[in-house]
Amino acid sequence: MPDCDLILPCRDEAAALRSLLPSIPPSLSVIVVDNGSTDGTAEVARGLGARVVTETTPGYGAAVHAGLLAATNPFVAFMDGDGSFDPDEVLLLLDDVRSGRADIAVGRRRPVRRGVWPWHARAGNALIVAWLRRRIDLDAHDIAPMRVCRRDALLELGVTDRRFGYPVEMLQRATAAGWRFAERDVAYHPRAEGTRSKVSGSVVGTARTARDFAKVLSR
Repeated sequence: MPDCDLILPCRDEAAALRSLLPSIPPSLSVIVVDNGSTDGTAEVARGLGARVVTETTPGYGAAVHAGLLAATNPFVAFMDGDGSFDPDEVLLLLDDVRSGRADIAVGRRRPVRRGVWPWHARAGNALIVAWLRRRIDLDAHDIAPMRVCRRDALLELGVTDRRFGYPVEMLQRATAAGWRFAERDVAYHPRAEGTRSKVSGSVVGTARTARDFAKVLSR
C-alpha cells in the first residue's frame, strides 16, 4: 500500500495530466488540486484515477496547502503537474526521507536541453537561492520544485504564504527548525504541449513571483 501522497497543484493542466498521470508509479497515491481550472483538469484527473481536491482560493501556496490537508499518508511529495518532471524521481527523494537520512528531500532542476528553463526564471531562482544560502545557510541550490517530507512535520512548520512565496517560506522555516536536507538532481523537461507556465512563461509572471518571494523574505 502507498505510504506517500503525491500532490499535484494544477491550474489548466488537463493536456499534461493525460500523459503524466499514467506514468506515476503505483506506489504513490495521487492528489490533484484543481486551483481554478477552466480546461477540464478535474475531469481528466478523475477519469485517470486521481483523487481531486478543489481549492477556490487562487495561488500556488493555497493549492499546496489544500493538498497537504487532504493527504492521509505519513509522507507527502509535491511536484508540478505540467509534465516537466519525471515522477519516478520522486521515489529517490522519498527513500531519503523514509530511510531517515533526511527530514526533507528536494530536487535540483537540471534542464534536459537549452531553452527549457527561460533565462529570467533561472536568474530569479539563482538570486533567491543565493540570498537564502547566505542569510540562513540553506543547504540546497533550488527552490524545491520537487520535494518530499513527512506530512505531520510539514504541518507543524506552520507555513502561511498562499501564493508563490510558499516554497521560500517553507525552506526558511525548515532550516530554522533544524531539518536535515537531501538534494538530488532531477531532470527538467519542457512543459507538455497545450499548457503554459504561470511563473516562467513570461517576464511578467516571473516578476509577479519575485514580488511574492520578496514579501516572504522581508518578514
